[in-house]
Amino acid sequence: MNNPLIVEQAGNSVITDLGRTRGPAFGLPVNGALDQFSAKAANILAGNPDNDPLLEITALDFRMRATSDLLIAVTGAPLHLTVGGRETPCWEPVSVRAGETVAIRRITTGLRAYIAVHGSFPVPVLLGSCAPDTVIGFGLRLANGTALPTAASLPPVSQPHFGLPLYRLGFAAPQFRDHLVIDVTDGPDVTEFGATAELLYRSTYTVSPRSNHIGLRLGGLLPERQTTAEVLSRGVPVGAIEVPSRDELLLLHRGRGVTAGYPVLAVATTRALDLLGQARPGHTITFRKTTVAEATATHRAACLELERLRGTVQTVFGLLGVGTNAGWRELPAAAGI
Repeated sequence: MNNPLIVEQAGNSVITDLGRTRGPAFGLPVNGALDQFSAKAANILAGNPDNDPLLEITALDFRMRATSDLLIAVTGAPLHLTVGGRETPCWEPVSVRAGETVAIRRITTGLRAYIAVHGSFPVPVLLGSCAPDTVIGFGLRLANGTALPTAASLPPVSQPHFGLPLYRLGFAAPQFRDHLVIDVTDGPDVTEFGATAELLYRSTYTVSPRSNHIGLRLGGLLPERQTTAEVLSRGVPVGAIEVPSRDELLLLHRGRGVTAGYPVLAVATTRALDLLGQARPGHTITFRKTTVAEATATHRAACLELERLRGTVQTVFGLLGVGTNAGWRELPAAAGI
Protein backbone atom coordinates (compact mmCIF):
# COMPACT_ATOMS: atom_id res chain seq x y z
CA MET A 1 0.00 0.00 0.00
CA ASN A 2 1.53 3.28 -1.12
CA ASN A 3 1.19 6.43 1.02
CA PRO A 4 -2.29 5.64 2.36
CA LEU A 5 -4.83 8.19 3.47
CA ILE A 6 -6.42 7.10 6.75
CA VAL A 7 -10.13 7.86 7.07
CA GLU A 8 -10.76 8.98 10.65
CA GLN A 9 -14.40 10.08 10.28
CA ALA A 10 -16.13 8.59 7.26
CA GLY A 11 -19.54 10.23 7.60
CA ASN A 12 -21.35 9.36 4.37
CA SER A 13 -18.57 9.07 1.82
CA VAL A 14 -17.69 6.94 -1.20
CA ILE A 15 -15.06 6.69 -3.92
CA THR A 16 -16.59 7.51 -7.30
CA ASP A 17 -15.86 8.96 -10.73
CA LEU A 18 -17.97 10.36 -13.57
CA GLY A 19 -19.99 7.18 -13.97
CA ARG A 20 -20.38 3.89 -15.76
CA THR A 21 -21.13 5.06 -19.29
CA ARG A 22 -21.04 1.45 -20.53
CA GLY A 23 -23.48 0.39 -17.82
CA PRO A 24 -26.84 1.06 -19.51
CA ALA A 25 -25.94 -1.28 -22.38
CA PHE A 26 -25.75 -4.04 -19.76
CA GLY A 27 -28.82 -2.92 -17.80
CA LEU A 28 -26.84 -1.06 -15.11
CA PRO A 29 -27.35 2.56 -14.03
CA VAL A 30 -24.67 5.06 -14.97
CA ASN A 31 -24.25 6.31 -11.35
CA GLY A 32 -21.15 8.41 -10.63
CA ALA A 33 -20.77 11.85 -9.05
CA LEU A 34 -24.12 13.59 -8.80
CA ASP A 35 -22.60 17.05 -9.23
CA GLN A 36 -20.44 16.35 -12.26
CA PHE A 37 -19.24 19.94 -12.68
CA SER A 38 -17.82 20.07 -9.14
CA ALA A 39 -16.27 16.61 -9.51
CA LYS A 40 -14.54 17.54 -12.77
CA ALA A 41 -13.32 20.81 -11.29
CA ALA A 42 -11.85 19.00 -8.26
CA ASN A 43 -9.82 16.67 -10.46
CA ILE A 44 -8.66 19.51 -12.70
CA LEU A 45 -7.55 21.54 -9.66
CA ALA A 46 -5.63 18.51 -8.37
CA GLY A 47 -3.90 18.00 -11.72
CA ASN A 48 -5.81 14.81 -12.60
CA PRO A 49 -7.80 13.68 -15.66
CA ASP A 50 -11.52 14.48 -15.33
CA ASN A 51 -12.59 10.89 -14.77
CA ASP A 52 -10.09 9.89 -12.08
CA PRO A 53 -11.57 8.40 -8.88
CA LEU A 54 -12.23 10.92 -6.10
CA LEU A 55 -14.16 11.16 -2.84
CA GLU A 56 -17.81 12.21 -2.74
CA ILE A 57 -18.96 13.33 0.73
CA THR A 58 -22.69 13.70 1.31
CA ALA A 59 -24.09 15.95 4.07
CA LEU A 60 -22.05 14.68 7.03
CA ASP A 61 -18.68 15.79 8.42
CA PHE A 62 -15.57 14.00 7.15
CA ARG A 63 -11.97 13.71 8.35
CA MET A 64 -8.86 11.96 6.97
CA ARG A 65 -5.14 11.92 7.80
CA ALA A 66 -2.31 11.99 5.26
CA THR A 67 0.71 9.73 5.73
CA SER A 68 2.67 11.46 2.95
CA ASP A 69 2.84 14.92 1.38
CA LEU A 70 -0.12 15.39 -0.96
CA LEU A 71 -1.84 17.90 -3.17
CA ILE A 72 -5.64 17.95 -2.92
CA ALA A 73 -8.59 20.05 -4.06
CA VAL A 74 -12.03 20.33 -2.43
CA THR A 75 -15.06 21.53 -4.38
CA GLY A 76 -18.85 21.27 -4.23
CA ALA A 77 -21.18 22.78 -1.64
CA PRO A 78 -20.01 25.57 0.69
CA LEU A 79 -18.25 24.11 3.75
CA HIS A 80 -15.57 24.68 6.39
CA LEU A 81 -12.25 23.08 5.38
CA THR A 82 -9.20 22.78 7.61
CA VAL A 83 -5.81 21.20 6.89
CA GLY A 84 -3.63 20.59 9.93
CA GLY A 85 -6.03 22.78 11.89
CA ARG A 86 -5.58 25.73 9.49
CA GLU A 87 -8.64 27.15 7.76
CA THR A 88 -8.13 26.50 4.06
CA PRO A 89 -9.92 27.69 0.91
CA CYS A 90 -11.94 25.40 -1.33
CA TRP A 91 -11.95 25.45 -5.13
CA GLU A 92 -8.15 25.70 -5.39
CA PRO A 93 -5.17 23.33 -5.01
CA VAL A 94 -4.09 22.74 -1.40
CA SER A 95 -0.84 21.19 -0.12
CA VAL A 96 -1.14 18.69 2.74
CA ARG A 97 1.93 17.64 4.74
CA ALA A 98 2.46 14.12 6.01
CA GLY A 99 0.70 13.65 9.34
CA GLU A 100 -1.78 16.49 8.79
CA THR A 101 -5.53 15.97 9.08
CA VAL A 102 -7.96 17.19 6.45
CA ALA A 103 -11.37 17.97 7.98
CA ILE A 104 -14.63 18.95 6.32
CA ARG A 105 -17.27 20.48 8.55
CA ARG A 106 -20.61 22.19 8.13
CA ILE A 107 -21.60 21.43 4.54
CA THR A 108 -24.23 24.11 4.00
CA THR A 109 -26.68 25.23 1.32
CA GLY A 110 -25.69 22.32 -0.92
CA LEU A 111 -25.40 18.64 -0.07
CA ARG A 112 -22.21 17.18 -1.56
CA ALA A 113 -18.48 17.90 -1.52
CA TYR A 114 -15.68 16.39 -3.59
CA ILE A 115 -12.05 15.73 -2.62
CA ALA A 116 -9.57 14.97 -5.40
CA VAL A 117 -6.01 13.88 -4.58
CA HIS A 118 -3.19 14.40 -7.07
CA GLY A 119 -2.48 11.00 -8.59
CA SER A 120 -5.90 9.70 -7.52
CA PHE A 121 -6.58 6.25 -6.01
CA PRO A 122 -5.97 2.76 -7.44
CA VAL A 123 -9.39 1.17 -6.84
CA PRO A 124 -11.38 -1.68 -8.45
CA VAL A 125 -13.46 -0.85 -11.51
CA LEU A 126 -16.49 -2.43 -13.16
CA LEU A 127 -17.10 -1.77 -16.86
CA GLY A 128 -14.50 0.96 -16.74
CA SER A 129 -15.81 2.80 -13.66
CA CYS A 130 -15.34 2.68 -9.89
CA ALA A 131 -18.77 4.31 -9.29
CA PRO A 132 -20.71 2.48 -6.56
CA ASP A 133 -23.84 0.55 -7.54
CA THR A 134 -26.10 -0.23 -4.59
CA VAL A 135 -28.24 -2.67 -6.60
CA ILE A 136 -25.42 -5.11 -7.37
CA GLY A 137 -23.36 -4.25 -4.30
CA PHE A 138 -20.32 -2.90 -6.12
CA GLY A 139 -18.19 0.00 -4.89
CA LEU A 140 -16.10 1.25 -2.01
CA ARG A 141 -18.03 2.88 0.81
CA LEU A 142 -15.62 4.29 3.33
CA ALA A 143 -15.61 3.52 7.07
CA ASN A 144 -13.64 4.83 10.02
CA GLY A 145 -10.13 3.37 9.75
CA THR A 146 -10.23 2.73 5.98
CA ALA A 147 -6.75 3.09 4.49
CA LEU A 148 -6.90 4.50 0.96
CA PRO A 149 -3.75 3.97 -1.12
CA THR A 150 -2.68 7.00 -3.12
CA ALA A 151 -0.74 6.91 -6.35
CA ALA A 152 1.48 9.98 -5.94
CA SER A 153 3.28 12.02 -3.32
CA LEU A 154 4.21 15.69 -3.75
CA PRO A 155 6.34 17.96 -1.59
CA PRO A 156 4.26 20.88 -0.23
CA VAL A 157 4.09 23.96 -2.42
CA SER A 158 3.80 27.29 -0.60
CA GLN A 159 4.05 30.98 -1.37
CA PRO A 160 7.45 32.18 -0.11
CA HIS A 161 6.90 35.88 -0.59
CA PHE A 162 4.96 38.30 1.65
CA GLY A 163 2.16 35.87 2.50
CA LEU A 164 0.41 36.53 -0.82
CA PRO A 165 -2.10 33.99 -2.19
CA LEU A 166 -0.35 31.27 -4.16
CA TYR A 167 -3.17 30.52 -6.60
CA ARG A 168 -5.14 33.17 -8.48
CA LEU A 169 -6.87 31.07 -11.08
CA GLY A 170 -9.59 33.51 -12.15
CA PHE A 171 -12.26 30.83 -11.70
CA ALA A 172 -15.63 31.68 -10.16
CA ALA A 173 -17.05 28.78 -8.12
CA PRO A 174 -20.77 28.07 -8.67
CA GLN A 175 -23.22 29.75 -6.33
CA PHE A 176 -25.47 27.37 -4.37
CA ARG A 177 -28.87 28.40 -3.05
CA ASP A 178 -31.76 26.78 -1.20
CA HIS A 179 -34.11 27.64 -4.08
CA LEU A 180 -33.14 26.13 -7.43
CA VAL A 181 -34.29 27.14 -10.89
CA ILE A 182 -34.06 24.01 -13.01
CA ASP A 183 -34.06 24.08 -16.81
CA VAL A 184 -36.00 21.31 -18.53
CA THR A 185 -37.00 20.35 -22.04
CA ASP A 186 -40.31 18.78 -23.04
CA GLY A 187 -40.55 15.07 -22.35
CA PRO A 188 -41.89 12.46 -24.79
CA ASP A 189 -45.28 12.33 -23.04
CA VAL A 190 -45.89 16.06 -22.52
CA THR A 191 -48.93 16.14 -24.83
CA GLU A 192 -50.68 13.52 -22.67
CA PHE A 193 -51.01 16.11 -19.88
CA GLY A 194 -52.87 18.67 -21.97
CA ALA A 195 -53.12 22.16 -20.46
CA THR A 196 -52.17 20.85 -17.00
CA ALA A 197 -48.56 20.43 -18.21
CA GLU A 198 -48.11 24.16 -17.55
CA LEU A 199 -48.49 23.50 -13.82
CA LEU A 200 -44.88 22.29 -13.89
CA TYR A 201 -43.74 25.85 -14.65
CA ARG A 202 -46.21 27.74 -12.48
CA SER A 203 -45.68 25.74 -9.27
CA THR A 204 -42.98 25.46 -6.61
CA TYR A 205 -41.85 21.99 -5.53
CA THR A 206 -40.17 20.89 -2.30
CA VAL A 207 -37.44 18.23 -2.13
CA SER A 208 -38.58 15.29 -0.01
CA PRO A 209 -36.36 13.57 2.60
CA ARG A 210 -37.03 10.35 0.66
CA SER A 211 -34.84 11.63 -2.21
CA ASN A 212 -31.55 9.89 -2.99
CA HIS A 213 -29.07 9.24 -5.80
CA ILE A 214 -31.71 7.26 -7.69
CA GLY A 215 -34.14 10.15 -7.88
CA LEU A 216 -35.50 13.27 -6.23
CA ARG A 217 -39.06 13.16 -4.94
CA LEU A 218 -40.73 16.54 -5.21
CA GLY A 219 -43.89 17.56 -3.41
CA GLY A 220 -46.25 20.08 -5.00
CA LEU A 221 -49.01 20.46 -7.58
CA LEU A 222 -48.97 17.61 -10.08
CA PRO A 223 -49.96 17.91 -13.74
CA GLU A 224 -52.64 15.34 -14.54
CA ARG A 225 -52.37 12.87 -17.37
CA GLN A 226 -55.42 13.17 -19.61
CA THR A 227 -55.31 9.61 -20.97
CA THR A 228 -55.66 6.25 -19.25
CA ALA A 229 -53.69 4.10 -21.69
CA GLU A 230 -51.06 1.89 -20.10
CA VAL A 231 -47.46 3.14 -20.32
CA LEU A 232 -45.17 0.32 -21.35
CA SER A 233 -41.76 0.08 -19.73
CA ARG A 234 -39.13 1.71 -21.95
CA GLY A 235 -35.73 3.29 -21.69
CA VAL A 236 -35.63 6.56 -19.76
CA PRO A 237 -32.86 9.16 -19.62
CA VAL A 238 -31.15 10.51 -16.53
CA GLY A 239 -33.10 13.68 -15.68
CA ALA A 240 -36.52 12.32 -16.70
CA ILE A 241 -39.37 13.89 -14.70
CA GLU A 242 -42.02 11.24 -14.18
CA VAL A 243 -45.51 11.69 -12.83
CA PRO A 244 -46.40 8.56 -10.83
CA SER A 245 -49.96 8.03 -9.63
CA ARG A 246 -49.06 9.56 -6.26
CA ASP A 247 -48.69 12.99 -4.66
CA GLU A 248 -45.20 13.86 -5.89
CA LEU A 249 -43.03 14.18 -8.96
CA LEU A 250 -40.11 11.81 -9.45
CA LEU A 251 -36.99 13.27 -11.07
CA LEU A 252 -34.63 10.46 -12.02
CA HIS A 253 -30.95 11.01 -11.23
CA ARG A 254 -27.78 9.09 -12.05
CA GLY A 255 -28.67 5.99 -10.03
CA ARG A 256 -31.92 5.48 -11.91
CA GLY A 257 -32.81 2.18 -13.53
CA VAL A 258 -32.48 2.20 -17.30
CA THR A 259 -36.19 1.46 -17.87
CA ALA A 260 -39.40 2.76 -16.31
CA GLY A 261 -43.13 2.74 -16.91
CA TYR A 262 -44.40 6.17 -15.82
CA PRO A 263 -45.21 9.01 -18.24
CA VAL A 264 -42.28 11.40 -18.71
CA LEU A 265 -43.44 15.01 -18.60
CA ALA A 266 -40.05 16.74 -19.01
CA VAL A 267 -36.29 16.10 -18.88
CA ALA A 268 -33.79 18.13 -16.83
CA THR A 269 -30.76 19.45 -18.68
CA THR A 270 -27.22 18.24 -18.03
CA ARG A 271 -26.24 21.43 -16.18
CA ALA A 272 -29.45 21.32 -14.15
CA LEU A 273 -28.58 17.80 -12.98
CA ASP A 274 -25.43 19.18 -11.36
CA LEU A 275 -27.54 21.66 -9.39
CA LEU A 276 -29.97 18.90 -8.43
CA GLY A 277 -27.04 16.89 -7.07
CA GLN A 278 -26.75 19.63 -4.42
CA ALA A 279 -30.49 19.77 -3.54
CA ARG A 280 -31.17 19.13 0.14
CA PRO A 281 -34.47 17.95 1.66
CA GLY A 282 -36.58 21.06 2.20
CA HIS A 283 -35.02 22.99 -0.67
CA THR A 284 -37.51 24.38 -3.18
CA ILE A 285 -37.45 24.07 -6.95
CA THR A 286 -39.12 25.87 -9.81
CA PHE A 287 -38.85 24.60 -13.36
CA ARG A 288 -38.06 26.70 -16.41
CA LYS A 289 -38.70 25.50 -19.96
CA THR A 290 -35.78 25.57 -22.37
CA THR A 291 -34.94 24.10 -25.76
CA VAL A 292 -32.47 21.40 -26.68
CA ALA A 293 -30.36 23.99 -28.52
CA GLU A 294 -30.25 26.29 -25.48
CA ALA A 295 -29.44 23.38 -23.16
CA THR A 296 -26.63 22.28 -25.47
CA ALA A 297 -25.18 25.80 -25.53
CA THR A 298 -25.25 25.98 -21.71
CA HIS A 299 -23.52 22.60 -21.45
CA ARG A 300 -20.83 23.65 -23.93
CA ALA A 301 -20.24 26.88 -22.01
CA ALA A 302 -19.67 24.88 -18.81
CA CYS A 303 -17.25 22.58 -20.65
CA LEU A 304 -15.33 25.57 -22.00
CA GLU A 305 -15.15 27.05 -18.50
CA LEU A 306 -13.56 23.85 -17.21
CA GLU A 307 -11.17 23.73 -20.17
CA ARG A 308 -10.02 27.27 -19.40
CA LEU A 309 -9.49 26.25 -15.79
CA ARG A 310 -7.46 23.24 -16.93
CA GLY A 311 -5.22 25.44 -19.06
CA THR A 312 -4.65 27.87 -16.20
CA VAL A 313 -3.90 25.07 -13.72
CA GLN A 314 -1.45 23.41 -16.11
CA THR A 315 0.36 26.71 -16.58
CA VAL A 316 0.57 27.40 -12.85
CA PHE A 317 1.62 23.83 -12.03
CA GLY A 318 4.32 24.04 -14.70
CA LEU A 319 5.73 27.20 -13.14
CA LEU A 320 5.63 25.69 -9.65
CA GLY A 321 7.11 22.38 -10.72
CA VAL A 322 4.07 20.44 -9.50
CA GLY A 323 4.29 16.89 -10.76
CA THR A 324 7.90 17.38 -11.89
CA ASN A 325 10.30 18.88 -9.37
CA ALA A 326 9.51 20.70 -6.16
CA GLY A 327 9.81 24.44 -5.75
CA TRP A 328 9.67 27.39 -8.10
CA ARG A 329 11.02 27.53 -11.63
CA GLU A 330 13.02 30.60 -12.59
CA LEU A 331 11.47 32.45 -15.51
CA PRO A 332 13.78 33.87 -18.17
CA ALA A 333 14.15 37.62 -18.13
CA ALA A 334 11.94 39.52 -20.56
CA ALA A 335 13.68 40.87 -23.65
CA GLY A 336 15.29 44.26 -23.10
CA ILE A 337 15.43 44.01 -19.28
